[in-house]
Order: sequence, then C-alpha cells, then structure tokens
Amino acid sequence: MTHANLINNYFNPNSVYTEDDFKRRFRIRRHVFERLLHDVQQVNPYFQQKLDRAGHPGFSPHQKVIVALRMMAYGFPTDSMDETYGMSESTCLDIFAEFCNTVV
Repeated sequence: MTHANLINNYFNPNSVYTEDDFKRRFRIRRHVFERLLHDVQQVNPYFQQKLDRAGHPGFSPHQKVIVALRMMAYGFPTDSMDETYGMSESTCLDIFAEFCNTVV
C-alpha cells in the first residue's frame, strides 16, 4: 500500500504532487531520481523488488531509494521511517548501507 501511495502521489501522469513538490520534498528532481533509480537497479540486485518469505512483494525499488535519499537529505533517524514507509530500523539501515556502497 505504501508503494501504491508513493507512485500515485509522485510518479503517475496525474499525480497529486507536482515536479516542484517532488524536488522540495526529496531534494532532487524527479527525472534525476528516476535515472538514479534505474542505475542503482542495474548495478545492485538488492534494489529490485523481491517476494518475502510469505510470498508477498517486498519493498519496491522506489521505496528503497526514497528512504536512502531522505535519510541523507534530512538526516532522518531510521526509526522515523517506520511511520511513513512501514520499514523497520534495521531494514532502513540495510537500505542505506546498500545504497551508499552501490553509489560508491
């Protein structure tokens, strides 16, 4: 559900928020984010969506990269991501470490 909200709010043609809203919230232009998302997915399979042990889709690549960028842009603590993105602290730390290693 979090992925669907994220896509509907920012990435659909008739999204709730504009390009300027995206830039203000995530501190990056949407087209740059999409290029970064594509490149990160090509380099590191961690950023591709997989099924969890129950057979449900895991976190989407969009969610993973957004969390990493928000942590860098705003210095958000990992436990604050639970309320917004439904991710545990350890998952956020894993995502952040994978993102940083991939970019480096």
